[in-house]
Amino acid sequence: MSGGNFWSGGNFWSGGRFLSGVLAAAAVAVVSAQAPAVRWEAQTTGVTARLRGVSAVSPMVAWASGANGTLLRTSDGGAHWTKLPTPAGAEALDFRDIDAVNNRIAYALSIGPGETSRIYKTVDAGTTWSLQFANTDPKVFLDAMAFRDAGHGFAFSDSVDGQFVILATANGGASWNRVPADRLPPALPGEGAFAASGTNVAVFESHVWIGTTASRVLHSADGGASWTIATTPIATGNATGIFSIAFRDAQNGVVAGGDYTKESQAGDNAAFTSDGGATWTLAKGISGFRSVASWVPGTNRVLAIGPAGADWSMDDGHTWTAAPITPPTGFDTLSFAPGTIVGWASGSGGRLSRVMISGR
Repeated sequence: MSGGNFWSGGNFWSGGRFLSGVLAAAAVAVVSAQAPAVRWEAQTTGVTARLRGVSAVSPMVAWASGANGTLLRTSDGGAHWTKLPTPAGAEALDFRDIDAVNNRIAYALSIGPGETSRIYKTVDAGTTWSLQFANTDPKVFLDAMAFRDAGHGFAFSDSVDGQFVILATANGGASWNRVPADRLPPALPGEGAFAASGTNVAVFESHVWIGTTASRVLHSADGGASWTIATTPIATGNATGIFSIAFRDAQNGVVAGGDYTKESQAGDNAAFTSDGGATWTLAKGISGFRSVASWVPGTNRVLAIGPAGADWSMDDGHTWTAAPITPPTGFDTLSFAPGTIVGWASGSGGRLSRVMISGR
């Protein structure tokens, strides 16, 4: 199973002055009413591994990761992708998640039982990688991670013996410490996260949210010191649950997922919250299984993608409509560069596409 990215809200300015709340709300309403157009630019990666991790830093710099120790980076908007050196001993690892915090610093997480669950870090744009966390517990299976900044991050594992396993760092990964069990609610039997897109963990300022296979959401409002859990109306069951969670601010968030064995089946595959994740409401109209949901920075629009297609929401995830996608086979994951309407989607066969939104 598994589950990096950063999200930012937008402000409206006129003549250097902040618009009133009324005018800002009206501006959002106008934005929401306009149907966006998505431009998909297929790019050449030179690899064939399935790429389930992607992290956009800017319209020029992005990172990607995947099976067989694959790590990629572009610094020219995707015109060229460089295959980065694989860390020694990591050639067979599946890097399902990559989180870049700037042009040169990034973290890569590999999934799997026991020693195959690891976290690496680069500070030189991927030329070299250092092993930061080497798991030795055979029951731990890392799923996802997310970073608030270069120093503070969280990683999530499938539960062990009825207890959630959350790792936290406050020093750039020099040390990873497990959140004490007495600060966490109990896990349900077998509860963990799906290794599909690297987006099972979301962060915003001091808030951390984690979506689970049981369609529940763990939430910390104090940087990981204490945790609560909430149930969502997303469908649960075999191969079914939350695959992605995203927040645009401390209050507004979405979860997406479904049954990954039925990629084109519409159902209870998305939900939204407007109270920071305390309660969740089932969304309408999403057209299939979606492995990732990502906000378009500075808007209330959300783009959700799965291997079989994509959907748009233009109202904070409340309602959804099918979105054209090229190629029609879809992707596994998506990341927008903070503060921009440019991002990247990645998927099977080493596929990467630059994603550009218009009609903003």
